[in-house]
Amino acid sequence: MDVTGRAGRLQGKQVLVTGGTTGIGLAIAGRFLREGARVVVTGRNQELGLRAEGVLRDVGQSWFVAADAGDPAAVARSVDLAVEQLGTLDVLVNNAGIGVEAGLLRTPLADWDRVMDVNVRGYFLYARTAYPYLASRRGCMIHIASDAGIWGEQSIGLYSVSKAAVVMLGKMLALEGGPDGVRSNVLCPGDTWPGMRHMAPPGEEDRPERGDWPIPPIGRIGEPRDVAAAAVFYASDEAEFITGTSLLVDGGMTAGYHQRDKSPLAEPGP
Repeated sequence: MDVTGRAGRLQGKQVLVTGGTTGIGLAIAGRFLREGARVVVTGRNQELGLRAEGVLRDVGQSWFVAADAGDPAAVARSVDLAVEQLGTLDVLVNNAGIGVEAGLLRTPLADWDRVMDVNVRGYFLYARTAYPYLASRRGCMIHIASDAGIWGEQSIGLYSVSKAAVVMLGKMLALEGGPDGVRSNVLCPGDTWPGMRHMAPPGEEDRPERGDWPIPPIGRIGEPRDVAAAAVFYASDEAEFITGTSLLVDGGMTAGYHQRDKSPLAEPGP
């Protein structure tokens, strides 16, 4: 039940959220709990994970499992532990991700391998490992990509490539999952405060929070709750006929060229 006493839209659903200890992943986990789900979140950082577990347990039944999405053994172990805790899986949210602030040709090969291992191979590994459980429940997968996977951003070239691959991965999984009733959809957030922790120049792990993004047409920067709201819809029974889609959650930033400067083009004619 939610705070009003109404049954939530995800009542009784068992959910695994990768990269669920901060930012968008944590917001999705919290919103899913408020909608009646039980949730396991993963992350690489034990301290952040335990902190997130404490916050989430104030909302609903939730657990943290330490896992690196780039490690196949850790992926398999985390799915096993999640199923052991939850009993089965209805929803997989692939959210764990990293990036490099560099143009594509200036990106070291080691960073290429690291980013693709987490952002693409990790999503595939989680999807493949969780699939038997999702198929038994006619469940769904939600893959968190980015607007950078729809329109490339030169300053984060490799990240854009990896997220474009996630968009296509979501489509291919929808085709293969259809006969078993397993839906697969992709969410593409725009700039979302406070931004990704694991997005830094080559050779660096994390970067400080930032807020220097251009403002989208809607008039504000995105917040994790915006993505969480869209994820609830995709995970709910209301979306039972929706699969293979990508939804931009970007305040209109990719709708087209946005005239930001005052100029004659922005003024009405005589």
